[in-house]
Amino acid sequence: MILLRLRDRAVRLLPEGRLLPDAVWERRHRAIVRLCLTSAALLVLFAWLRGHGQPAAVAVLAAVAGPVALAGVPQLGRKGRAAATTLSLMAASAALVHLWAGVTEAHFVFFVMVGVVSLYQDWAPYGIALVVVTLHHGVVGTIYPHAVYSHDAVHDPWLWAGIHAAFVLAASIAHLAAWRLNEDQVLSDPLTGLANRTLLEEITHRLLARGGSVSLLFIDLDDFKAVNDSRGHAAGDELLLVLAERLRGCVRTGDVVARIGGDEFAVVVNGGADVARSVAERALVALSVPVPLADGMLTVHASIGVAGSSDSDRTSDALLRNADLAMYLAKAQGKNRLVVYADGMAEEASRRAAFAQDLAVAADSGQLEVHYQPTVRLADGRTTGFEALVRWNHPERGLVPPVEFVPLAEETGAITGIGRWVLREALRQGAAWMAETGAPLRMAVNLSPRQFQDGDVTADVVAALEETGFPAAQLTLEVTEGVLVRDVDSVVTQLDALRSLGIRIAIDDFGTGFSGLSYLRHLPADILKIDRSFVMDLPRGRSAATLITSIVELARTLGLDVVAEGVETEGQRRALAELDCGLAQGYLFARPEPAELAGRSLPRTVRVPAQPGAPAVEQVQADRTA
Repeated sequence: MILLRLRDRAVRLLPEGRLLPDAVWERRHRAIVRLCLTSAALLVLFAWLRGHGQPAAVAVLAAVAGPVALAGVPQLGRKGRAAATTLSLMAASAALVHLWAGVTEAHFVFFVMVGVVSLYQDWAPYGIALVVVTLHHGVVGTIYPHAVYSHDAVHDPWLWAGIHAAFVLAASIAHLAAWRLNEDQVLSDPLTGLANRTLLEEITHRLLARGGSVSLLFIDLDDFKAVNDSRGHAAGDELLLVLAERLRGCVRTGDVVARIGGDEFAVVVNGGADVARSVAERALVALSVPVPLADGMLTVHASIGVAGSSDSDRTSDALLRNADLAMYLAKAQGKNRLVVYADGMAEEASRRAAFAQDLAVAADSGQLEVHYQPTVRLADGRTTGFEALVRWNHPERGLVPPVEFVPLAEETGAITGIGRWVLREALRQGAAWMAETGAPLRMAVNLSPRQFQDGDVTADVVAALEETGFPAAQLTLEVTEGVLVRDVDSVVTQLDALRSLGIRIAIDDFGTGFSGLSYLRHLPADILKIDRSFVMDLPRGRSAATLITSIVELARTLGLDVVAEGVETEGQRRALAELDCGLAQGYLFARPEPAELAGRSLPRTVRVPAQPGAPAVEQVQADRTA
């Protein structure tokens, strides 16, 4: 045990550089093997020309060509095969010294061969060369001094063996220094100075080869693209520099932080999953602290995947792949969290990828449908409108709950096309119901933050209104505070344009966000929707009643309507009515249903003229093209 500990300590003291890619190493190795065989043939010819007999030629051939046989054995690994060719080249150098009978210039070939084995970019060949030179000049120089030396060294061969070894050591150090200096320029991230992906993989490979537990953190900043889009790439780079320093402060001595992509970092941890989890938790806290930038404070979060080495697959590729999968699941679970890799996650990721592919074509293949949940006036129980909610009938899995596919659609960007389809379908159905009943009817449609980021919401809404003939004044578009994660000015501009059509804007899930009250100053709004989490505690929850009363009073002060979500009991309905909440939705009134079922509750009244909406649409179009 002590010897192993001493060995590990000695290995850590040796200079370490990058490991060559397998293809590059193999090419260099084949070239060196050819040089070994060529050297053997030339030395045999040189021995005959110098008048040495056949035994000497055979001895030279065996000494130089013999080790080459081991150079082709894959089981020996890189170090073993490199050691074989190094022995061959050193034997060739020693043979030349003997065959040339101590000519001083013959010793120069040792330095040439040190340069050749430096192509392996590994310290092991240097060590072999040093040992061979020392033993050859000492032992053989003592037995056959005139065959090795041609001057006074014959009287003190070990002293001169040390001198020659020192020169070889100096040559080796020079090669090692050049090797490392060159690598410093290609193995670090130019922006942050952290290790890059290549160095990360090599350090991970080296730690795994030593044995013991090794873990890896894969860190991806949440919504970093929005920072570049809204504040510019200079601010993004400034942010990355600050976060890189914070990550350095979260790790222990011996752990390595790397930047492996635009907003992706990784940390290789010399320890097990528990240690890595502690590092990841510190990183989550450190990264979430607001960052002061030139144009104001900015708060970002990260999703972190953690993976540990396993006995079945101890490779850097496996560690990186597993940590990446865990990070992907952290994103899928809501971001700003860490997930530790477990067996089965790879299969889950594969299923999720297939699920995302199915979702991408769901609208075009007719698998999506819209269900409608009524909005009820608490004063008289009358249905005043509907909220359109998308459902997915998967050909194999059947009806997929929105909680499963909507976050995936957000993540992949499919939500933009789905939202556009839902908008057209809901307005078409709303126009049909209004034609049947002859009464005005409100239709509420949700807008995703991703739709503001990836498309032109105003143009989509204008097109849908024109296509379906649905009155703009009867449309409500629901947004959450998530839209402010994007470019605030752009979002507000689009919402103002929509309101100029007569469309109403509702703030969904009001009160659940960290900035619930403050973002009312930024978002143009007409309606507040009280989140179901507050309604659940009614009628007995005093704090819930106080909060809802505050929201209702706030809305009245600002001239906004209020809709309560998630009403499931008669007690909740009565409590909301007593708190002067005007409208409500929930299972107490009706579940979301397909159009043919939802429409049955609509009253059939005398037909009234459709409300004019086209002029407003035309006006916005004119403004947009001006």
